[in-house]
Amino acid sequence: MRPALLLCATLNLCAQPPTEKAVAAVLDDWHLAAAQADEGRYFGHLAEGSVFLGTDPGERWPKAAFQVWAHPIFQRGKAWSFKATRRAITLSKDGRTAWFDEDLDTPNLGPARGSGVLSREGDRWLIQQYNLSVPIPNALMKAVRAQIEALAKKP
Repeated sequence: MRPALLLCATLNLCAQPPTEKAVAAVLDDWHLAAAQADEGRYFGHLAEGSVFLGTDPGERWPKAAFQVWAHPIFQRGKAWSFKATRRAITLSKDGRTAWFDEDLDTPNLGPARGSGVLSREGDRWLIQQYNLSVPIPNALMKAVRAQIEALAKKP
């Protein structure tokens, strides 16, 4: 056996797909599906028991509830547009779970952040949880906290 093939077979690298790239491709396509208002493709990337956490404290959407809420938005022909400008992906030792965080460019939220977990089911990566947030610079935190507390006190 040639040395390159021996190394490939010994380390079991021959048949393994580039998993970080595969995870990134799923996330990129998921964001693109929203921008193109492709509801079926968008929700097809979410596992059945998945959860989407939005920016509002009350936004914890199990997949089925998220689909019901988002359906009218997708029906308008344009949902939302998130573009990752930076992404870090960490894989579990067995290569079946991926954690990620990404900085996002969004027209409606401005700079945002997404993080979450994907699992490999068969030959597909599915999003189990996505957490959308708006990072608040530490220098602004005192003022933002005061606004949040004031809003919470309103009836």
